[in-house]
Amino acid sequence: MIKKLLNKIFKPNAQNKLSANMGFIQKRSAVEIHVKQHGINVKLISNAALKTTEGLQKAGFEAYIVGGAVRDLLLNRIPKDFDIATNATPEEVNRIFRRSRIIGRRFRLVHVMFGDETIEVSTFRGSHLAQTHSAQNEDAKTADSGRIIRDNVFGSMEDDATRRDFTANALYYDPANQIVLDFHQGFADIQAGVLRMIGKPETRYAEDPVRMLRAVRLSAKLGLKMDAATQAPIANMADLLQDVPPSRLFDEMLKLFLSGHAIESVNALREQHLHHGLLPMLDVVLEQPMGERFVMLALKNTDERILSGKSANPSFLFATLLWHEVLTSWETYKNDGHHFIPALHMAMSEVIATQAEKLAIHNRYTATMKEIWAMQPRFEQRAGKRPFALLTHPRFRAGYDFLLLRCESGELATEVADWWTNFMNAEGEARAAMLMADTAPKKRRRKPRKKPTPPI
Repeated sequence: MIKKLLNKIFKPNAQNKLSANMGFIQKRSAVEIHVKQHGINVKLISNAALKTTEGLQKAGFEAYIVGGAVRDLLLNRIPKDFDIATNATPEEVNRIFRRSRIIGRRFRLVHVMFGDETIEVSTFRGSHLAQTHSAQNEDAKTADSGRIIRDNVFGSMEDDATRRDFTANALYYDPANQIVLDFHQGFADIQAGVLRMIGKPETRYAEDPVRMLRAVRLSAKLGLKMDAATQAPIANMADLLQDVPPSRLFDEMLKLFLSGHAIESVNALREQHLHHGLLPMLDVVLEQPMGERFVMLALKNTDERILSGKSANPSFLFATLLWHEVLTSWETYKNDGHHFIPALHMAMSEVIATQAEKLAIHNRYTATMKEIWAMQPRFEQRAGKRPFALLTHPRFRAGYDFLLLRCESGELATEVADWWTNFMNAEGEARAAMLMADTAPKKRRRKPRKKPTPPI
């Protein structure tokens, strides 16, 4: 009992001392930025986010829109989603909102549901550093490399701001009074077009290596230039990504490729030497003229769809990124004497299995990827009933779009894509007239044996 009391009294000083040793900025008071300065348009905020902050505040708690949503609002962008930070514990948030649930083990959060929209609510986090020095503490756990494995230590809003990754993400907006609270000059950095890490970058990257990918993605997406201190350690610390769980790596890569700025992101990955090993041999593919053209065409197509407000299929995207690995493996199996189609299926399985070691692509995506790949040889069969059968395939459109990229990149003759485009649009006799002569060897049908004549 006495020990707990002493820990409670002296914990702030211990945390501040450890924070300084580990490269964190000391706690500081917030600068209030009023609506005349920040100019945030409240109409860009979802009703669900407004109801969540209002509900928490009515219950007597602090509640702010935080992170990327505030950053995007300051850049006059419509946020994709809204996160809320509060001093209420997950259990208290869960009791306030009927349609809510506590999730996560590494970071305990609450998902609050309003119709089809989900608002993520997190409790202000404190410094994990003092806590990890307690041998029996299960709320904070760090690996030998410095990576945070578990972090459910709660603290003040000042602590929470210091724990965030970039200054541009450490801004808190209260819709009730339309004030932005800024602890680390994030508002000035956004205005200057700078992406800056809070604290010592080497320490922050060691805690969570995914921050290196996030720095690349945000820099490309928002047009913010990484400051020298934030950028400098990345190339030397890239190997730390090998220690990240494949599922987390996949989620971050998905955000990167579906940001609407995938081409800039891939170029930035190469500049920072972060592409090696993320997608097996992606660096090799990008160094081959045909492979690079194919991948860049796919990324350009994805960017255009997203920026125009259309959806993009992750299965299609990863199918394009890994296609040239499938081609290489397919050729190897054929040279080893395997038949044409079985060799393709063996190549697909091998590439997916290799990929799973680095990047855990969800099964719902890999199944569609295999369907897209398996359709490609069938596009070269333009005789008999085969084209009609392919038209009815549930993934035909994805397979056809994939074929167009192959032809545009120079892998196949454009005549193949033109034929299928015309065949799709033709009808009746015109479509039948397009069919090429079936040159495939016909199977000889055996004549039925004559039954012996029974003796009279």
